[in-house]
Amino acid sequence: MAGSTLGTIFSITTWGESHGKGIGVVIDGCPAGLPLTESDIQPYLNRRKPGQSRFTTPRKEDDKVEILSGVFEGMTTGTPISLIVKNTSQRSKDYSEIASYYRPGHADYTYDQKYGFRDYTGGGRSSGRETIARVAAGAIAAKLLKELNITITAYTKSIGPVTIEYDRFDLSSMEQNAVNMPDPVAAKLAEAHLDACRAQKDSCGGMIECRIKGLPVGIGEPCFDKLSANLAKSICSIGAVKGFEIGDGFSSAKAYGSTNNDAFYIEDGAIHKKTNHSGGILGGLSDGSDLVFRAAFKPTPSIASLQETVNKSGEPITISIHGRHDPIIVPRAVVVVECMAALTTLDMLLQSMTSRLDHIKTFFHQ
Repeated sequence: MAGSTLGTIFSITTWGESHGKGIGVVIDGCPAGLPLTESDIQPYLNRRKPGQSRFTTPRKEDDKVEILSGVFEGMTTGTPISLIVKNTSQRSKDYSEIASYYRPGHADYTYDQKYGFRDYTGGGRSSGRETIARVAAGAIAAKLLKELNITITAYTKSIGPVTIEYDRFDLSSMEQNAVNMPDPVAAKLAEAHLDACRAQKDSCGGMIECRIKGLPVGIGEPCFDKLSANLAKSICSIGAVKGFEIGDGFSSAKAYGSTNNDAFYIEDGAIHKKTNHSGGILGGLSDGSDLVFRAAFKPTPSIASLQETVNKSGEPITISIHGRHDPIIVPRAVVVVECMAALTTLDMLLQSMTSRLDHIKTFFHQ
C-alpha cells in the first residue's frame, strides 16, 4: 500500500493493522545524541489508549512500546529507529459479519473498490488504532522540538454544541475530566451531552485546537510545501478529520482586510504583531507568533442504532453495529493531533536549515 510514509528529512513509515500482531513505525532522520527510552514515548501512548473512560472503547490494551533499533545506551544513534506496540486484545469475531456488507461512514466500500478486497477485522489500516504509530513517532519529534524550546499543546475545543469559553481557559483542568477540555464548566456540559448520545445509541463529533509556541520566523516553503499546506495534509490524514483551519480560518471569509490584517509593531528591537488573525503563518511561513489551528472530527460512524446500507450483493439491508467502539473520537485524538503537528513542524524546521547561505556558513565554520 502506498502512502504510509510522511516527511522529507524526519520521515516516518507506519505499518500494521488493528487486529494484526502489532502496530509499528520506522523513523528515519532523527539526529544522533538525543536521550531516548521507552519512558519518553509511553506517556503519549497512555493518553490515547482505550478503556480510560465511559466515552472510549472498552477494548483493553496496554499499548506498551518497545524500541527495536536506533538507540544505544539510551541515546539515538542517527540510524533508523524502529518501534513496535503489540496487539493483545483482538476480538476479530466481533467483525466477521461486517465482511458481507458496507458500514455507513466507514471505508469498507472504497477499500473494496480500490483493492478488490479488504481487511474487515477492525478496519485494517483505516482503523483509528493505526494512530498508535503516529503518536509513538510524534513523541520523539516533540522531544526534539523541546530541545529547541518549541512546544505543542492540543485540547478539545468543542464537543457537539458545547464549546469552551476562553475566559475559563485552564489547561490543568484537562487532566480532571474525561473529554480533555481546558474548561471545567464546558467539560461537564460535554459529558452530559455524550451521555445523552450514548443513551440514544448515537455518537458525536467535535473540534480540537492546537497551539505551537516558540517557532522561529520563516519555517516553511513559499509554494507547495508551505507550513500551512503540510500541516493541513498531516492533520487531514487522521481518519476522522473533515475540516482544518488556521488562525481565523473560515471566519476570515466574512472579514474585511482592515480587520483581518495583523498590524506590526516594534518592542525591544524585535518585530511583533498586535493581533494573530493569521494564526502564526504568513505566505506559508511561520511569522513568529503562536501557530494556532483547529481540526474538525466527524462523529464515530460505528453506532448501535439502526442504519440503512447494502450488502456486497447489492441488496438493501438494515444493520446495527456491535463490538467495542468509541462514542466520540475527539478526546483520544487530542494527542494524535499534537503528535502529527510535531512531526510536520520538526520536518519543516530541518528543511529550513539550508534556506540561507550565511546560516550554512555559520554551521560549518564553527
